[in-house]
Amino acid sequence: MSDSDFSQKHMSGDGDLSLDQILEARRGETRAIVNVDEPQLKLVVFTLEGDWFAFVGEKVREVLPDSPVFYLPGCPPSLEGVINVRGDIDSVVNLRAVLGYAPAPSHDSSRILLCQGGGMRSGVRVDGVEEVMDIPQSRVLAPPHTIAEHRKPIVLGIIEFAGHLVTLLDLERIFTDYRAHLG
Repeated sequence: MSDSDFSQKHMSGDGDLSLDQILEARRGETRAIVNVDEPQLKLVVFTLEGDWFAFVGEKVREVLPDSPVFYLPGCPPSLEGVINVRGDIDSVVNLRAVLGYAPAPSHDSSRILLCQGGGMRSGVRVDGVEEVMDIPQSRVLAPPHTIAEHRKPIVLGIIEFAGHLVTLLDLERIFTDYRAHLG
């Protein structure tokens, strides 16, 4: 019975509720306990070929719609080229290639995340951005042992969101490894 139900019953003259009746009704209710002191983590949740991933939000400066990327001859397939963002020139890394996915048939609905980490600043192409959110750090679970070996070093943990398991990726490590691979 909600507070308004209590008030309506009492106000309508149907009878007074005793303290025991009120306490008995309240025992059956479940209320969320909110810990306001718990550290929060901002995440940018995105998809690649139906799989859900996230970066820590402080590493993502901006989310851009698909923008023209200018190809640079001689670049590896994982580096699409460069993009002009309000006069700043940034590279665009194709995360599909870095994580071992097949190339996307088109970039029509893709997004570019402007990211910084591991001594590198770059755009990162993803299929779509699902959410930007704050979660309690306690919701991040340890990575499962079933993660592919080549991904284990870049996975920080997993969370559940909107009925999906979301893999939290370490952008610092991705960019550090990417730079080492190119260098």
